[in-house]
Amino acid sequence: MIRVAMLSFWHVHANDYARQATEHPGTEIVAAWDELPERGRKQAEERGVRFYEDLNELLAQKDIDGVIIDTPTNIHREVLIAAARAGKHIFTEKVIATTLKECNEILAAVKESGVKLTVSLPRLNADYTLAVQDILRQGALGDITLVRTRLSHNGAIPSERGQQGWLPAHFFNKEQCGGGAMIDLGCHPMYLARLFLGLPDSVSANYGYVTGKDVEDNAVSVLRYANGALAIVEAGFVNRFSPFVIEVHGTEGSLLYSTHDNKLLVRSSKLGDESAKEWQVQQQLPENRPSAFHQWVSHIENDTNADENIQLALDLTRLMEASNISASNGEAFKLSDLAQ
Repeated sequence: MIRVAMLSFWHVHANDYARQATEHPGTEIVAAWDELPERGRKQAEERGVRFYEDLNELLAQKDIDGVIIDTPTNIHREVLIAAARAGKHIFTEKVIATTLKECNEILAAVKESGVKLTVSLPRLNADYTLAVQDILRQGALGDITLVRTRLSHNGAIPSERGQQGWLPAHFFNKEQCGGGAMIDLGCHPMYLARLFLGLPDSVSANYGYVTGKDVEDNAVSVLRYANGALAIVEAGFVNRFSPFVIEVHGTEGSLLYSTHDNKLLVRSSKLGDESAKEWQVQQQLPENRPSAFHQWVSHIENDTNADENIQLALDLTRLMEASNISASNGEAFKLSDLAQ
């Protein structure tokens, strides 16, 4: 049995990960810490586990094998490095850090300690993502020229779930979050664009502030590639009914996926006459892969590493840092100019 500690309940998904740890037959929650002791103590009492007000004291416990990290993003560096140096396996919410420099420091500590790290990038494991990858591997769309990915919700606007929106107020704290809609919700369409097209040369981002908060609630990043291809990544907290969208377009075909109908459509000149004439619905998608949490447990049990997951998480930080710099400067920013 892998014994884990919850490190903070700051993130909106903390309870989801706690539930996964409780339900997984190979893990159990034995302790908790929180940068807000009152919140952490309450959560620990509800779960019947030990609470530690001092993080270093928790990390020194020999009966704790791993940690689930849901702290504010701005303290990820100190918490993740401390956990790694204490020999604790790490499952963490995205992003690893807000800058490439901090991310590299964290990954160096993880490598040196030999602990198993997995980052929660859930849409990598979805059936539609796996189907898109299969189509791209077949070359059915020819040379890819444009990718568009979008994820948006109404978390910052009044609704039946809250007069100020249903996101917690601290999700609009620029210091704690490192940004708004793009670095939070935009992570998912961003790592998918990176998955489908690779790393771009530069990023141009524009942020909007519809609700007047300190962080952006409406955002677009355009990724530009040396071969002329583009990726458009869109995110927002101010759209009530916006579906999740993936579009991939190439010289020989296109594919579309949207949660408005949960269908994957393909049209291609390379898949036969019918596919060239009209859109074809992909009837059978691959099975979802195990969740990122399940993969983390498997890496611990089998002494393997989440190499692809970690590389994509590292690249996600690159793209988010570049987006923030571009939006601030009002001009394109080259990824090669990021501080290492």
